[in-house]
Amino acid sequence: MGEDFMTMKKLNGEDLYYAFLSGANEVIKQKYELNRINVFPVPDGDTGSNLAYTMYTIVEEARIKQTVKQTMESIAEAALNGARGNSGIIFAQYINGMYMEMTEEDDVTVEGFTHLANQAVQYAYKSIAEPVEGTMITVIKDWALSLQEYRGKATDFGELMGESLLAAADSLRRTPEKLKVLRDAQVVDSGAKGFVHFLEGFLKFVRTSEKVVFEEDYSDVLIQTEDLHIMDNMDLHFRYCAEALIQGENMDVDKIKQDIADIGNSLVIAGNRNKVRIHIHATQPEELFRRLRKHGRIIQQKADDMKRQFEAIHSRAYPIALLTDSIADLPKEIMDKYQIYMLPLNLMADGSNYLDKMTISSEYFYKLMDEIDEYPSSSQPSSVIAEDYIRFLRSNYSKVIVITVADKMSGTLNTFRKALGKLGIDDGSVALIDSKRNSGAEGLIVMKAAEMIHEGMDFQEILDKLDSIIQKSEIFVSVTDLKYMVKSGRISKYVGFAANTLNFKPVVSIDKEGNGSIIGKAFSVDANTKKIYSLVEEINKEKGVERYAIVHADAFERAKDYEKHLVQMIGKEPEYIMEISTIVAMSAGIGTVGVALISN
Repeated sequence: MGEDFMTMKKLNGEDLYYAFLSGANEVIKQKYELNRINVFPVPDGDTGSNLAYTMYTIVEEARIKQTVKQTMESIAEAALNGARGNSGIIFAQYINGMYMEMTEEDDVTVEGFTHLANQAVQYAYKSIAEPVEGTMITVIKDWALSLQEYRGKATDFGELMGESLLAAADSLRRTPEKLKVLRDAQVVDSGAKGFVHFLEGFLKFVRTSEKVVFEEDYSDVLIQTEDLHIMDNMDLHFRYCAEALIQGENMDVDKIKQDIADIGNSLVIAGNRNKVRIHIHATQPEELFRRLRKHGRIIQQKADDMKRQFEAIHSRAYPIALLTDSIADLPKEIMDKYQIYMLPLNLMADGSNYLDKMTISSEYFYKLMDEIDEYPSSSQPSSVIAEDYIRFLRSNYSKVIVITVADKMSGTLNTFRKALGKLGIDDGSVALIDSKRNSGAEGLIVMKAAEMIHEGMDFQEILDKLDSIIQKSEIFVSVTDLKYMVKSGRISKYVGFAANTLNFKPVVSIDKEGNGSIIGKAFSVDANTKKIYSLVEEINKEKGVERYAIVHADAFERAKDYEKHLVQMIGKEPEYIMEISTIVAMSAGIGTVGVALISN
């Protein structure tokens, strides 16, 4: 059979490019199996998806250049741009290490490739704050060492990669010996297995010169499987898997690592002086992004809730999933109690795209509002992200209810409509609900839906009741300074100037169709507060208030005053008091207080 193999003694830029694509293809094909056996560092079932996304980005962005080094630079840059998860970032840093150790030689020899592979090991190890043996890093090291052993015997790349692949596979087989969590689960390390699959694809090309043709759409990287190994001792103290890509000049990777190491664990950092990719598990991802801002411009970021992902796969409380957006103001304790999922909207501030309620704190945002030259702006999630959420939930739940901010105020609901169309889901298993509200009112509607799911109500019965609940909901907002509405473009500068001249303090609400409107005209904070009290009192007398919540923007003391008055008026405590979404605060402004309610 060996006589059918090609003889490839050197790799030019085109060879290197297609060898990487062949390797990437093998990883992508194995993503479901890699997800299935993923138990370290947390059993969240996404190592295969993360590696597949990393490889997919190489396929999409890498290009053949004039020289081998330029081609390798393109591959390394793409790997860094697409790197996801521990394994994806370790792989990206390993490839970047190979690139940084390259000379300007035209072709890569067996000897030269062996040198690059071994030199890059130190880059991969250095990328990890606390390297753990028995993972991808071990297999990379063992494979590189085997290249040194076989380089003198191998006459071409086919022989070199063939023999070293056996060594990598043996190293993979022994990963459970080094890591108890793998031994207990009776699996090999998922990331390490992904690397071995990459080597298999690489070998396939150098033996056959067969170029991979990508016909399938591999962008659906977040599909999960339901039969993942259940871990009894799941520790998610560092709950959020946060990642960032920052860009700058003369950035110091070691300095960045030292600056953020105390935020969490599973820290992996890859890159160079111009671009750095960071991965960490943290309890407060917003702190990570606050610190990173001083090192460079944040051009990509994400923060996945591993606790919610784990629950979906291993410990679903209900057969119906409930998903809302970050505009719904509902405390984390309630979200956790009912396993409610949240899709963050995007917030652009100071040149960086943050994730509302996830990667930027209210305190930090309020500071930015008055400091930066260009006022923050917001946007709905991308259709790809919405597709990912729907796809993930549908693979783990029988039904899904999505409740969004008022369609008249945001394109979020329409984004979900497009996602369902793209996914071809038209069987009624996913219900999209326009709350026709925002902030605390949307939060109370979501809370009611969660309670009905908890009570075991039928899917259709819940949907029928939600329509009535939405009609019974209200929100009244006391705006104390119109400058924020002017800055956000909600009202014109001319109107804002005239209103401020008159010391105008409006009461803002949302009508039954979901349109924002001014329903109360006052010329002092005290007057608009009294107006809100009278509106709530009128509803309480006519219908009764079934529940209410108080939300605010950096105005806790005002909110407590509202609570004191409303408890006396209604005869019951609010469901909660909390800071409003940063996106809502962007328009309503600092000092705002709102009362949301659902009547009987």
